[in-house]
Amino acid sequence: MSGRAGTKGVPRAQREELILDAAQAEFGLRGYAHASVPAVAAAAGVSKPLVYAYFGSRADLYAACVAQVGERLVAAVRAAQGSGDAGSRALATLEALFVALDGRPYVWNILYDNTIRRDDAVWEIARPYREQLDDMGHEGVVAVLAPTSATPHDADASLLRALWFSAVTTVISWWSDHPDESPAEMTERCRRVFGALLRRS
Repeated sequence: MSGRAGTKGVPRAQREELILDAAQAEFGLRGYAHASVPAVAAAAGVSKPLVYAYFGSRADLYAACVAQVGERLVAAVRAAQGSGDAGSRALATLEALFVALDGRPYVWNILYDNTIRRDDAVWEIARPYREQLDDMGHEGVVAVLAPTSATPHDADASLLRALWFSAVTTVISWWSDHPDESPAEMTERCRRVFGALLRRS
């Protein structure tokens, strides 16, 4: 069915959400460098000119996706920060991410898009959200290291933070390849896997 007739009579706000949903899938699965506005329009059931009329440039459409995804993920992770000790907080953070990403784990890639060069102005769009997530990750890392040292070594914290974000990205990537897993199943799987790793360390 042609996209141009697919949303006739649909209120603008609802049509914008359809476009954003389609754009998040396009940017999340293909990356900004390879994303296509015509593909977004076709998936949303609208015309390409309408996408530009609502959101301006491709970069503006990406910025709208970043804002929606970034706000959701930052709020989810922040809400998990009050959970018990450092170990409990790590699992609570994963669970919060699973719930926030349920059905759409690929949108994580919108904030951490490896198709965008760091010297590209578009890279800056997601930076405020990455920094907020990084800061909360750093606080969690310091809490994990605190029992081992009165003043955790900066290099230890740096390494553990890199390991944490690599683990989160790997887990979410694995989930993208196993979409039938529910947030609850993913949380329990992480509890088992990370628990097994820690017992052997």
